[in-house]
Amino acid sequence: MRSRMLAAIVLFSALACGCNGQSASAGTGTTTAAAPLVSTVDAQNGAVIVSLAATTPGSKIYYTMDGSTPTAASQIYQAPFLISVNLSVKAIATAPGHTTSTVASQSFKPNVPSNTLVWSEEFSNPTDADAQPNAKVWTYDTGNSGFGNKELENYCAWGSAALPCDTVDPNAYVDTAGILHIVARQPSKGVYTSARMKSQGLFSFQYGRVEARMKLPEGQGMWPAFWLLGNNIATINWPACGELDVMEHINGNNSPASVGGPAPGYDWIAGSIHGTNLDGTKHYHPSGFSAADWHTYGMIWSKGKVEFYVDDPSNVYVSFTSGTQTGTWPFEDGPQFLLLNLAVGGNWPGNPDGTTVFPSEMLVDYVRIYTN
Repeated sequence: MRSRMLAAIVLFSALACGCNGQSASAGTGTTTAAAPLVSTVDAQNGAVIVSLAATTPGSKIYYTMDGSTPTAASQIYQAPFLISVNLSVKAIATAPGHTTSTVASQSFKPNVPSNTLVWSEEFSNPTDADAQPNAKVWTYDTGNSGFGNKELENYCAWGSAALPCDTVDPNAYVDTAGILHIVARQPSKGVYTSARMKSQGLFSFQYGRVEARMKLPEGQGMWPAFWLLGNNIATINWPACGELDVMEHINGNNSPASVGGPAPGYDWIAGSIHGTNLDGTKHYHPSGFSAADWHTYGMIWSKGKVEFYVDDPSNVYVSFTSGTQTGTWPFEDGPQFLLLNLAVGGNWPGNPDGTTVFPSEMLVDYVRIYTN
């Protein structure tokens, strides 16, 4: 929803100058910047995760995935990205006082069949105690800025002892059964803590089918979400980076229509797309649906189209296409990263009241990505 998009403005505005004041144009010195290094690690079933690295100090990397020659107008490398289809990656590096590097190029031919699992976060925990979510995949947003929505929570990272965060009662952990818990707590009257996990800078992807099996809290002021933002938010900011909301849910059953839901008496979730002058939202509320039960929330992302489904990819409840939406369609502009969070209060759900139970938690069994 737009209220969630506004959170990105506050959160990422500090990243908008990610080029550190340098022009995006290539250097004009007599020394040539070193070409980027391309490296890979295996994902699943033939897919790979590609990383780009520059060795010239102060370098920026520009790259393409469509076989074209990159320029200083191409997307800037921000994070490792998943490749599960046949394509070529080409990259250049620029650095102050240097001429642009030669082109580094690598072709990939994974030949992965359609509907194949190519990446997953299963939240495995082989220990006999609650554990930290995988630090190779997840980092955290922190603080209590309101995130553009007048939210009330203090977001806490794993291991944070900065009050009101508490290492004894973490807001995000993986239990011994392999379930991720994102927990909203009320350590004192009017004080709330929670967690906002993200794969920014660590993992991203473009196109494919992504889904998460989740069980959501039902309570006034609770706002769980599973969503994506473009890697390029670090350089072009929101909303140009694009936002894909696979699942958002507020409050619980009998949510009033005044907060954007269907008529009272329904429980519902919403799927949305957002960009510059681009807003599309659809509510899913079949008879008998309860977000307090386990459900799979998914998105099918292909060129020019985004579809949302619940429980089965054949159960698509809305399709958005570039040709039918007003505004700028940003979803061909490069990979996006994943976010999982549980907000407390704010403009959209309203604030907790005497009926709200703390702690409340959002449970996640897995996050999986398949080829289209």
